[in-house]
Amino acid sequence: MSAVIETPLSPAAWDTAGAPRWLRGGNAQTIWPALFSRRFEGPPPALRRERWNTPDGDFVDVDFGVDWEHLEGAPMLVLFHGLEGSSSSHYAQAFADWARQHRWRFAVPHFRGCSGEINLAPRAYHSGDFEEVGWFLARLRQRAGAPVIAVGVSLGGNALLRWAEESGDSASGTARAVAAISSPIDLAAGGHAISRGFNRHVYTRMFLRTMKPKALAKLAQHPGLFDRERLLAARDLYEFDDIFTAPVHGFRGTDDYWARASAKPHLNAIRIPALVLNARNDPFVPAASLPRASEVGRFVTLWQPEHGGHVGFASGAFPGHVMGLPQAVMGWMRNLG
Repeated sequence: MSAVIETPLSPAAWDTAGAPRWLRGGNAQTIWPALFSRRFEGPPPALRRERWNTPDGDFVDVDFGVDWEHLEGAPMLVLFHGLEGSSSSHYAQAFADWARQHRWRFAVPHFRGCSGEINLAPRAYHSGDFEEVGWFLARLRQRAGAPVIAVGVSLGGNALLRWAEESGDSASGTARAVAAISSPIDLAAGGHAISRGFNRHVYTRMFLRTMKPKALAKLAQHPGLFDRERLLAARDLYEFDDIFTAPVHGFRGTDDYWARASAKPHLNAIRIPALVLNARNDPFVPAASLPRASEVGRFVTLWQPEHGGHVGFASGAFPGHVMGLPQAVMGWMRNLG
């Protein structure tokens, strides 16, 4: 197995290094790493899938790294994916490779409907799904035999922070620390940003291309769940959430959902170490919406580099790699002691 690529291991070092000269701008730093940059050294990390039954009669799929899953005493890294993500996402493969290189156990819980098979219940997943996150973490903590390290990406990061906020002092019994990467912790600001201009034509279309068919499959399972014609007419995430995500998950509408599910207003309630990483040129998350140090509690570390895009953070010579992201985040985690 090849050696780990040399990359910055701290927020300060990354801020100094900046983005590669050949990759400029938030959109390029978002799109190129997801499609073309290297995610791992050597062969793809091997994963094994388990299907878990949920308390409400549904199922979820959890993928485990096979390399060190039975290594007694090895710490466990849990990664929560982003909107329409999975264990195959570029960032998930990069974190799986980090776990393989460092002999950690590794798990990716899939939110409902994201593992390649539609779930059964009349629900899906959403940005404030902290109860689901807590259920996953409790089971994984029991398997690990000790508190786990949890990382959430984009939507998964916001949901993870919401879990830490809701859990308060009790969170430490389940997780040693958490990190949220490129998370839209102000959902209204992020939702409106992705619905304008270039973002609307590229990212919104990309998400709706998979979200609409999943919602229609859910309607076929549960006739009358929502208005089919309104869903087909939805042209942005605000409309989609207003028709499907919000009412199906108990919110009054998009505005209520985005307000109640956002992690930003409650960051001072977190009682375990938490890293909140957002590039200031993220096309999905406006820099003006990011929290200031005065708005968070003492357990929260804000890392807001100028470059990186949305879950991009490419490093190295062309075509680049994304292994620097897990090295930096997990370097912060390991430095906690």
